[in-house]
Amino acid sequence: MSSFVVDTMAIVLYLEQRRLSSTVKILFEQTEQNQVNIFIPAMVLAEVLYLSEKGRIFIGINDIKQLIANYSHFQICSLDFSIIEATYKINDIKELHDRVIAATAFHLDVPLITNDPIIAQSQFVETIW
Repeated sequence: MSSFVVDTMAIVLYLEQRRLSSTVKILFEQTEQNQVNIFIPAMVLAEVLYLSEKGRIFIGINDIKQLIANYSHFQICSLDFSIIEATYKINDIKELHDRVIAATAFHLDVPLITNDPIIAQSQFVETIW
């Protein structure tokens, strides 16, 4: 079964039912149908909390909690020592939160769902949008 990591904006766009690429839309649908695994990094949870509290997005942490309760193939990926170690290896993404999210995909050796052009140019992760 294929697996992916999702970044903050991708999960926000999905949950707010905003525009996604056709490829990403299919991946989310396949995850809902238990055909694909999507890992949600702990850093994404922190960013959703922050952006929600600042009023920059409409969803909140409870929306992600509901998502993983409803669909078992959306899973939280904890921030552990091995992901922090992987973060040190990624030297072409400057923003720390993005590096940690990319490091999660790097550590799991799976593609990252993102529309971030800086992450997409990284030599350390394969991206999908």
